[in-house]
Order: sequence, then structure tokens, then C-alpha cells
Amino acid sequence: MAFVCAGYEYAFEGAGGTLIYCDPPYVDSQKILYGAQEFRFEELVDRIQDAANRGVRVALSIDGSKKSGARRIPLTLPDGLFESEVEVTLGGSMLKRFQLHGRDTSGEQVRDRLLLTYTPDALNTQSQGTQKAG
Repeated sequence: MAFVCAGYEYAFEGAGGTLIYCDPPYVDSQKILYGAQEFRFEELVDRIQDAANRGVRVALSIDGSKKSGARRIPLTLPDGLFESEVEVTLGGSMLKRFQLHGRDTSGEQVRDRLLLTYTPDALNTQSQGTQKAG
């Protein structure tokens, strides 16, 4: 087993029999925060589709919802690309904590989405569809 930290262009090149975990700049907010204005989410999705077609398992963490679930972040994804989705509650918004200088952020809870091109064994025993983790 080997762990490689690399740009997605390198990680997907020739990958086979592998699990690739992608943690790109988030579509809704992180382009500004991390200087990732040149990042193209659609290009990453194309690479994920190609890898999935070759049998490579891909896990993608990406925006879920903000404002304690009141605002779901829209994503354009190909139908059928991701077999499983896990919702991960992260707590208060890091950006809002910074912007509000330590004031109450209880109304700013954030959830991320972990999208999987496969169904993990642990989820096989549960019903198909979206799975949520607390």
C-alpha cells in the first residue's frame, strides 16, 4: 500500500486497482480562499468518470450544505457516476468563525459530501441510495 499526495492529473494517470481520494477546492467557497481560481471542477469529474470506467475506485469530498442545512450547494454531476454518498457533519463554518471574529456561529453548521464511485462493504448491508453519517 502506498499513499501519494499529488495533483489529480498525476494521480489519475494510469491508475488501476487503486482507490483515489480527491479533496479539491470546494466549488462554493474555497476558490477564493486557496487561490484555486484556475481549478476546473468539470475537468476533475471527467477524470473521475474515466477512472471509474477503468475500475478505479474514487472518493470525492466536496461541498454539501451550509447554514445548518438550509442551503444545499448545487453540483453538476453525471448520472450514475457516484454509487454512494455519505453526508459528514463538520460543525461550525471555519470561514464564518474567521469572518465573525469568534462570535456565535451556531446557525452556520456545515456538512460535506463524500461521493463514492463504489459501494463500500459497510454500506452493502444497508439500503441502497444516500447514506448519512452523523
